[in-house]
Amino acid sequence: MQHSTLDLRDLTRRFGPKLAVDGVSLSVPPGQMLGILGRSGAGKSTLLRMINRLIEPTAGSIRYGDIDVTALKGKPLRDWRTACAMIFQQFNLIPRLDVLSNVLMGRLNHRATLPSLLGRFSAAERAMALQALERFDLLETALVRAGQVSGGQQQRAAICRALLQQPQLLLADEPIASLDPHNARVVMDALRRINQEDGITVLCNLHHIDTARSYCDRIVAMQSGRIVFDGPPADLTPERVRDIYGVSEDEFHSTAMPDGTLALA
Repeated sequence: MQHSTLDLRDLTRRFGPKLAVDGVSLSVPPGQMLGILGRSGAGKSTLLRMINRLIEPTAGSIRYGDIDVTALKGKPLRDWRTACAMIFQQFNLIPRLDVLSNVLMGRLNHRATLPSLLGRFSAAERAMALQALERFDLLETALVRAGQVSGGQQQRAAICRALLQQPQLLLADEPIASLDPHNARVVMDALRRINQEDGITVLCNLHHIDTARSYCDRIVAMQSGRIVFDGPPADLTPERVRDIYGVSEDEFHSTAMPDGTLALA
């Protein structure tokens, strides 16, 4: 699979009467880092999950170069999910396994599953995992249970696991929403390094406008399942934010969910 443009055409998803994503068309060239902003219920998470085919589109198409992603089934679909790795807000590590074993799980679709589950990863795969951990300052955690390391370390381990899939696209769904400001910067630095040094296309759902401006080449803002802004970070001015959402940037960031997180998803 060659690095290609990701094309979404009229992508739509309904959940009963609710229209979560409403006819989104978007073209993402290879190697771009795209930030996706929006309030809770804007459709950002549903959009990423459709690209990875974790959620099936109700209508529309997803293409990656010559590949019709919406038509994939069986092994080709598993191969797509390997090439289009996903990072989640809640890390999705196995707490009782050490960090190294969690990272090695990124190799599962590259080899027979049973030997992998029995821990029979090759020396080359182990070296690849250790190199990824070293790259993101996690080598000292390799043999520590994932549940015993910090949230920032867990998210970086999840990024390392995704890298072991050797993906061409990286989808990050609110990757820093559960982190303190320091760890959020560390994780965003890691994603930007991967984008710039490895040439991997990154689509990242974010809840803070300044973070998107600082790290992304391009910003898409969503509202009610539709794209309401698409352009370079410099064009998403405070005035434009107010025009789109009817509130200031501070108000955009201040609406809290019951658990204390920001009401943006």
